[in-house]
Amino acid sequence: MKEDNRNLLLAIVLSVVILLGWQFFYAKPQMDRQQEIARQNQQTQSQSAPAGAANPAATAAPPGSAAPGTVPGAAGTQIAGTREQALAASPRIKIDTPKIAGSISLAGGRIDDVSLKAYHETVDPKSPIIVLLSPAGGPEAYYSDFGWVAAPGSTVTVPNAKTVWTADNQTLTPAKPVTLSWDNGQGLTFKRILSVDDNAIFTIRDEVENKGSAAATLFPYGQVVRQGKPHTLGYYVLHEGLVGYLGEQNGLQEWTYDKLDKEPALAPGTVGRTWKDAVGGWVGITDKYWAATVIPDQQRKYEGRFSSVQTGTERTYQADFLGEGVTVAPGASTASQSRLFAGAKEVAAINGYEESQQIKRFDLLIDWGWFYFFTKPLFVVLDWIYKHVGNFGVAILIVTVLLKTLFFPLANKSYASMAKMKAMQPEMTAIRERYADDKMKQQQALMELYKTQKINPVAGCWPVLLQIPVFFALYKILFITIEMRHAPFFGWIHDLAAPDPTNLFNLFGALPFTPPAMLHLGLWPIIMGITMFIQMKMNPEPPDPVQKMMFTWMPVFFTFLLGSFPAGLVIYWSWNNLLSVTQQGFIMRKNGVKIELFDNLKGMFGKKPATTPAVPAPPKPANGNKK
Repeated sequence: MKEDNRNLLLAIVLSVVILLGWQFFYAKPQMDRQQEIARQNQQTQSQSAPAGAANPAATAAPPGSAAPGTVPGAAGTQIAGTREQALAASPRIKIDTPKIAGSISLAGGRIDDVSLKAYHETVDPKSPIIVLLSPAGGPEAYYSDFGWVAAPGSTVTVPNAKTVWTADNQTLTPAKPVTLSWDNGQGLTFKRILSVDDNAIFTIRDEVENKGSAAATLFPYGQVVRQGKPHTLGYYVLHEGLVGYLGEQNGLQEWTYDKLDKEPALAPGTVGRTWKDAVGGWVGITDKYWAATVIPDQQRKYEGRFSSVQTGTERTYQADFLGEGVTVAPGASTASQSRLFAGAKEVAAINGYEESQQIKRFDLLIDWGWFYFFTKPLFVVLDWIYKHVGNFGVAILIVTVLLKTLFFPLANKSYASMAKMKAMQPEMTAIRERYADDKMKQQQALMELYKTQKINPVAGCWPVLLQIPVFFALYKILFITIEMRHAPFFGWIHDLAAPDPTNLFNLFGALPFTPPAMLHLGLWPIIMGITMFIQMKMNPEPPDPVQKMMFTWMPVFFTFLLGSFPAGLVIYWSWNNLLSVTQQGFIMRKNGVKIELFDNLKGMFGKKPATTPAVPAPPKPANGNKK
């Protein structure tokens, strides 16, 4: 029986290691996240600066100071007041699309006001919609700039953050682009044609016409700027910060805010990293569910850069690209086209843009992690089933059945081998007793028995080992994909990506108080614990009292451990346990092995049989005389 108990112990240890690792790297009670969101929103609404603060704008470098590799950045940005006051500080054109509400500032031509109509801060559909981009001069400024940088030593004036453009209409819609125009008074006429699709892609076409007498050399650029270090979850396997794919030679670059702050200086007061001669790709800033990225011409070389600069009491972070210089001769014109993605990281949309817009490796904007090759296909299957059944929770149940079916031959052999090992327990015990003093012969005899009976002594580990990559991938999907955010199941589960909201310690809402986070134990984790307990009790009780106690309390430990995990993962684990119990029971019966579930339960909860006290032997007659 030792081999069987050893396998079960190994399976439990592996599961604990995986769960503790996931808990450390991923799991954070969603209640904490919601509290942090509420805190930030309250801070945003109340944050203000003294009246009369300077107008905000992050100014571009003065003419003649910009050089290739130097994109205009934020300098001395101050908070002038609330977000609403910052929006009112400059003339604007309205953005109106099915997915986006917002505006574009005519001062600088910035895209700095984007809210996502389809997403709310909480599961309550009446809660505020998500605000993605915000103007400089207000709290948590986050915006995108495009334009031109003049050649080193040039006296050519180019549009900057204070330039007030003229618009040909007042509303940008998917069906109606907007053209901005500005004349520098030196013979150069600048035009910016802005268009937007139905979802999250802005197309920016910057044109320059030279009506003067001298040639001008200009470098196109695009950037995403974020003032202040935002709150992040801080988990190693979830990237939040600056991100980009800078061509095949540089690959995917993921930089946290803290990591970027420690980089060498690029210029006085600015630290960061640059990548030269990149072709194809994109750069930007990502949160867990949202992102803003600028996308250069995919056929031309550019220099990508991540940078961090101290602006007042905060640091400002910037992801930008600088294209190759173009010379505009007198009487000639030139153009540069770039794009901005500003929206939710929907898998279908990201994949669609990568294909339709030919954006190299745009799918890496979603942090699929090291197991990309398994996690993303698993999501594709889940999403396909969801589109047919209309519920991601049901899709998880169906995928679990499909995976059980896929791995059935291997799991079937494992359970069959385990059943044979249980049937061979008497012979194995006899071998151990026969060679109790010779461990070498004992092992040889056991291996011969395994070979004769076609038993795999480590077969019991396979069902758990097969579950580990599925567990990892499903956790990753629930944790990072916006499709799972606020996705309901049935009953009280309104968000599969959040923990079960019920709690045993207030009698599932019957008592009017909220227990502390450490005592959060919902109904689904309890169901998971019960199914795990049943699965364990199908095996013989170990003779070692320490192992017996550990196996008895292990389901309780797992129940509390998974109390803070996403409800979707706990539902999967419970359903998988139930299917495993059914499969194991069928195979054990097929192999003629007794299912010891009820006997084990009786042993735990039933009364122990009374023992008859030993009758003491009669005393020997004195002096050895016989009666």
